[in-house]
Amino acid sequence: MVDLFGRFLLSGVLTQDPPLGSFGDAGIDRLAACLPQGRFGHLLRSAFACELLGSCLDAEAFRSEVEGCGSWVAFVAGRVRRRLADTTPHRRAGVEFQTLLIGIAALHAFLQSNVTGPPLPFPVPEAVFPQATNVGEIRRQCLSSLAVEGVAPYELIPDVELFCLAKGIFNNPDLTGEWAGLRWWRVRVNALHQRLISEPTATLRGEIYRDLEFLKAEILGGENARYSQDQRIQLLLEMAAIDTFYGLDANARMNLDLAAKVSGFEFAITGLPGKRTKFQEKDISQLVVFARSATNPDSTDRVLTPATEVGIQEADGRSTNSPLPAEAAKPKNLELNDDTLLESISFSQTSKSALPAIQDGSSLPPALADLDPSAQPPLKPLDSTILLSLANSITNLSPAHGLTREETLPYATRVLNDGSSNWQVYSQALLIRSRIEKYKSRTKERGLLQLQALVDQVIADTTTPVGSLSAGVELAGAASTFLPRPSEAESAPVTERLKYIHQLFSPTRWELEMELASRWVDLGGMRTALEIFERLQMWAEAALCWAAADREDKAKEIIRNQLFTSPKDERTSEDGGHETWEERDPPPANAPRLWCIMGDIEHDPALYKRAWDVSKCRYARAQRSLGRHYFSARDYSVAEEAYMKSLKINGLDHASLFALGCTRLELENWDGAVEAFSRTVQLDDEDAEGWSNLATALLRKEAKLPAQKAWSSESAEHAEGGEEDDDEAPAVQREKFDPEKNKKYALSALKRAAGLKFESWRIWENLLTVAASMRPPAYTDIVTAMKRIIDLQGPAQGDKCIDVDILEHLIHHIIITGDYYSSSPAAYDPSKPGLHRLVVALVEKDIIPLIITSRRLYQLAAKLSIWRKKPASALSYTEKAWRATVAREGWEHGSLQEAQWDEVVDATVELVDAYESLGNMETTEGLAAGTGELVAKDWRFKARSAVRGIKGRSKESWEGTRGWERLTEVGERLGASGRGR
Repeated sequence: MVDLFGRFLLSGVLTQDPPLGSFGDAGIDRLAACLPQGRFGHLLRSAFACELLGSCLDAEAFRSEVEGCGSWVAFVAGRVRRRLADTTPHRRAGVEFQTLLIGIAALHAFLQSNVTGPPLPFPVPEAVFPQATNVGEIRRQCLSSLAVEGVAPYELIPDVELFCLAKGIFNNPDLTGEWAGLRWWRVRVNALHQRLISEPTATLRGEIYRDLEFLKAEILGGENARYSQDQRIQLLLEMAAIDTFYGLDANARMNLDLAAKVSGFEFAITGLPGKRTKFQEKDISQLVVFARSATNPDSTDRVLTPATEVGIQEADGRSTNSPLPAEAAKPKNLELNDDTLLESISFSQTSKSALPAIQDGSSLPPALADLDPSAQPPLKPLDSTILLSLANSITNLSPAHGLTREETLPYATRVLNDGSSNWQVYSQALLIRSRIEKYKSRTKERGLLQLQALVDQVIADTTTPVGSLSAGVELAGAASTFLPRPSEAESAPVTERLKYIHQLFSPTRWELEMELASRWVDLGGMRTALEIFERLQMWAEAALCWAAADREDKAKEIIRNQLFTSPKDERTSEDGGHETWEERDPPPANAPRLWCIMGDIEHDPALYKRAWDVSKCRYARAQRSLGRHYFSARDYSVAEEAYMKSLKINGLDHASLFALGCTRLELENWDGAVEAFSRTVQLDDEDAEGWSNLATALLRKEAKLPAQKAWSSESAEHAEGGEEDDDEAPAVQREKFDPEKNKKYALSALKRAAGLKFESWRIWENLLTVAASMRPPAYTDIVTAMKRIIDLQGPAQGDKCIDVDILEHLIHHIIITGDYYSSSPAAYDPSKPGLHRLVVALVEKDIIPLIITSRRLYQLAAKLSIWRKKPASALSYTEKAWRATVAREGWEHGSLQEAQWDEVVDATVELVDAYESLGNMETTEGLAAGTGELVAKDWRFKARSAVRGIKGRSKESWEGTRGWERLTEVGERLGASGRGR
């Protein structure tokens, strides 16, 4: 029986309809039958629910018990505890199961009321409270109970008591049934709770991921026949959605890839020739997603076509629902109606027979190769959800991530072209497309109108008709709609809408309206945005809206009206002061956030401190704002203290950890900076700045092994206690000290940073410096970094971007290690891979074309050519080095220091020496190789001409100097050798 309960909880509830009598208890059977049919009101009004919720009590007894417990949530928890305590052991599992059914019904009714629609067919207060109950007071208690770490939920959540009931049941410690389904539903309710509040919190995040670890091991670990394919896919999709919410996009992508693998779902993004505009004559490559769902008869996730029976499936696979009508109901998809762009891409006929390459360059899978891009087969809803989750997880729009906005749109388009998708899946696809289209001038209008249509749909589908409301219950956030309310035939049933709601993470109605208002702000519709914010009573967002429009006075007025009250109803004074105002007691639920916004506007740290006090030292953002303020003021000690307080509340906040590390760098607290940045990159492995700063801290930190911290404290105790161990202390220190350890770690960190931020020349320069300082140097990393710096900085800086000292050391190294590859130390074999060939390629292909004025670089090129047995190239580079030196202005007139003249003399003497040593050698390169032709048969004439030319240009200024005498000696030597021959 317990196993049967567990299977029902894991089934997704809406996809399995157990036959009556399957649980062996008529009461349990009736309750279980309500969920797959979407009859949440019947379940919440059942005898078991009335007893559990106390709705069968009279109003006075109910009020007295609630007051005795402190809140309605505690009252329900107490009744659950007593109900379980009064149950015999052999019936306990059934009572726990029925309690969980009540929680599921409450959660789904809440989602129906706030996310999916259609309107609830019953008044919620009448279902869960006795008559004449003060519903407003209970809702205030519920909202207060949802605040976490000082972060409050939206104040006007409709039917919030349903969510608090579900959360109270699934997080009740008295429910001890070891069912994976219990933990899964707890993940769902906690994830929804996280979305209901304005900021992520460490408390909820920890609870969610603890349960997810258990579910991963239980459901995904190994081949467990108890869990179906669809259950594994659903869990992976929910894990991906949670990872995306917390910014863990890499983890989300891994879960999505695994979900596709489990489903057998094949998809690929590629390019095909086609037309995007009405006047386009030539086909160009257009992005398209090919996708095909696997055929799996064991799956309850069926491809939805007009002829397919969908909805509730019995355990043996038989359908209990009638087929869909010829045209399945779906949300309104607005047309583009642009005078240039086509409604959809028109692919050419030739492209349909081609086999294009997918994004990674491999060929298209055989299952996708025969698909027509304009008429692809329908997808299973879960497979469509995989595509939408993939598009939704791409939060960073940088091309370095491989997917830009242009590459994201085809995923949503593929789902929309599959017109038979689930109602909620289709709505999510429309939402994602509207978010992408806001960035283009020709599509932003359709994107805005589509979002408005979705908002209208949600408002119409989640607003309970006024006639069905109980007396005294206000309709929060009511709004008129541009589109008429759809008829029942034009809408999908609640069971269809809720099937994949936990995998989609669809936004609530107020989140959609807030997104619509933000879209209006981007388009300059400030008044429309403010009307939405004010109607929703989102005063913080309204204040931010005014502040963004440089109307800080209006923003202050809105915030002040929420935080303060005047007994005489006096208005704000002209100078903006509030000396006649009194702070509200009790303060509003979102008072800490309002105080922080006021602090941001006035740049006053006292307001952040007030936010911290109002939240009873639980609002992490207040301390983050203080830390940012004092960091800007260069008061780093106070900033560090503020960030530490913030991290005690939310230790998983990436921005706070990064800021703490930067603060400690300024304080030269290298150990603390290493700790902060290590935690930063643990949270976000793709934070290039975090890796770079970690390397900086490691380089400046004293090299210690992990055990050295304890050893240091022991050494201090020895120093205080006496000198009996003085003889042993140096030996311990020598054993544990490694001066190169942190350099190795820093180099690894910089390599990771450079891989993430490939275009940052500063990171590559740091990597080059650290690689060169290693003992021995990391030569391969030196070559890689130097080449990348040239690619980034070469076009702007020329040869100045090259670190000549490091290059000289690199060339010297390969010359003296030439015997590793040949019996002759001077030999170079270009056919053998390795460092030698990398360095030669770097110099020939990257450095030499960049040299303009650097004599040293030409000298190094000549040195490398001599080692490679290319005397003609060596002599050519030496000539260029000499020309680069003498081309500098002013040396011949004495306007520069004598050192500049000495450099010209050195270059000339070096040129003469090169002529003498290389001129008579045979050419070994080019067409003249092997013909016996000399490198420079007239080398003596060229050498004498160079010396005479320099002496002639400098006689007036430098005659009689030591450099002049050297040139004279060289000239006489050339003359004597010429006469001798």
